[in-house]
Amino acid sequence: MNIESYALEEWHSPQGDTKTLYASATGSPIGIIGSSLDTKKMIHHAKTVGGENLRQMGFHERAKILKALANYLSDRKEELYELNPLTGATRKDGWIDIDGGIGTVRVYASKGRKEMPDGKVYVDGAIEQLSRKGSFLGQHIHVPKQGVAVHINAFNFPVWGMLEKLSQSFLAGMPTIIKPASDTAYLAEACFRIMIESNLLPKGSVQFIAGGTGSLLNQLSVQDVVSFTGSKKTAELLKSYTNLIENSVKFISEQDSLNASILGLDAKLGSPEFDLFIKEALSEITTKAGQKCTAMRRLIIPSHSFRDVSEALKENLSNIEIGDPHDTETEMGSLVSKNQKREILDITEKMSAENELIFRREVPNEGAFISPHLYHCKTALEGGIVHDIEAFGPVATLMTYEGQEEASKLVKLGGGSLVSSIFTADSQFATEIVTDVAAWNGRIYINNRDSCDEATGHGSPLPHLTHGGPGRAGGGEEQGGIRGVKHYMQRTSIQGSPEILTKIRNQWVPGAKTYIKKPHPFSQSFDELSIGETLWTNYRTISLDDIEHFANFTGDTFYAHMNEEAAKANPFFPGRVAHGYLLLSFAAGLFVLADEGPVLANTGIEHLSFQKPVAPNDKIKVRLTVGRKTKRTDTYGEVKWDVVIFNQNDEQVAEYGLLTMVKYEH
Repeated sequence: MNIESYALEEWHSPQGDTKTLYASATGSPIGIIGSSLDTKKMIHHAKTVGGENLRQMGFHERAKILKALANYLSDRKEELYELNPLTGATRKDGWIDIDGGIGTVRVYASKGRKEMPDGKVYVDGAIEQLSRKGSFLGQHIHVPKQGVAVHINAFNFPVWGMLEKLSQSFLAGMPTIIKPASDTAYLAEACFRIMIESNLLPKGSVQFIAGGTGSLLNQLSVQDVVSFTGSKKTAELLKSYTNLIENSVKFISEQDSLNASILGLDAKLGSPEFDLFIKEALSEITTKAGQKCTAMRRLIIPSHSFRDVSEALKENLSNIEIGDPHDTETEMGSLVSKNQKREILDITEKMSAENELIFRREVPNEGAFISPHLYHCKTALEGGIVHDIEAFGPVATLMTYEGQEEASKLVKLGGGSLVSSIFTADSQFATEIVTDVAAWNGRIYINNRDSCDEATGHGSPLPHLTHGGPGRAGGGEEQGGIRGVKHYMQRTSIQGSPEILTKIRNQWVPGAKTYIKKPHPFSQSFDELSIGETLWTNYRTISLDDIEHFANFTGDTFYAHMNEEAAKANPFFPGRVAHGYLLLSFAAGLFVLADEGPVLANTGIEHLSFQKPVAPNDKIKVRLTVGRKTKRTDTYGEVKWDVVIFNQNDEQVAEYGLLTMVKYEH
């Protein structure tokens, strides 16, 4: 087969300096790869066509496309599973890559609808009052960068790696050029081809380079973003490009790291935590033949448990079925290529010079198979190769510690990791480790008997949380929910009047204009309501009987509502006062409309606060303003009402955001 590129809305056969790719397990040829593309035209097409098309949409429109794309890919995923064994991966390994990638797209589609506005500007944080009277305000916003996102992906997860990055840049509104690692580009190309055949993606929003990037990186500018996943060596090479430095091109790097896993002092042989540690260590060593950036590389063991751990791991590794990844009985396949095998064997030779090799076994001779390697480093606290060089395969090293401080020191000697894990039921031990080593990790995974049934595993990055890490791990943060999307957006502070900020945000700001119109806002459909539309209610007097009835009816007989002398002794109250929740209930009674209408349900309250107590015989009135509108389904949307309660002196006594679901049409 030819592994093709997709540029300028056309597929391009391999050109220029081509090479043949081979199946990792058998060595049989798969196809030809190579590219000689006009990257200048690709960048121009992405910015002028793709960027314009994406920015015409809002976050929710782009999120809907991602959801549809995930469904389309899911319907055709077996086409990808057919190619998966060529990478050396078993079907179980492939599930992480293929189903995991599709699931990540779904998560971002959901987060885009639930956590981002139904518009083109993402509001970040609260409004800052910059003047005494509130006529001059500040606000942070995010908007899409007006360049192109270049994604350079690793070989080990050709589908997931591509989809998790694309989900973020697409949702942000930024066009993308994808460059997969050559060794598994055929699987990435197959997935990308399905995406193009879906006809869901706007023109210019995605392009694909199978082969070399040519002069691509030398043509990027200040609005562009490079997101790289791969080795520390390659990352350092790319970061040094003069053009990227001179033009301040944003560079996100997720690199290899020497991840650690700590067995707690309490987790002795026979404990659930000991068994969990052995189970997960075995999985991390053998899944994808150890070709995972999150795999456990350094196993940090209490000295008293070293023999038990080493014997358990050796026994389990001896029983792992290693062979043809097509075979359903196979538990560990091969490395991705013979070149990768040679690289790992070179590293293990160096490791063997400093450390004791305590396990290796026979594996098939053909292809890129390699034995699991288990080392014991007796001088780990002094540093050494185990903290400096990663063998990107089924290789792990045992090292021992005596107490928490030594365990933490061993973690930090790795120079920064994507993830470290702790297996313990001792919450104090876990707390001490976390507070000591969190600065050196992108993620810390803690598992024990309480969480094991639902824990996702040491080596499983989730789209909800940051995937990245400091120092050696690259300093970047992939994923992390909407945090990952923000990498492809510009955060800007805006300053102006409440009216100006309301227009830019498409959310009402206190102090901006309000509109009073008939009929009652609760009788209007979602589409009929306008941002800033306001209802003022009549007054209601709060009597002492109201307070006592509410107290007795609800059971809330707190002394501030029932005991005049005790209430007066409280520095917050002048005497007996109304319950805060009584005020909310009476406020609702003042503004709700009893008749059946487009309002379907109240679904929540945001940012509730009470500013001033209400005493018996005080009066209250309510200002109800349409603050925000967000489409949710095909039949109804969410309206956030800004609610403020005032007393008879026009003093504000309470405020909150009321969330209701409102039908689009009557």
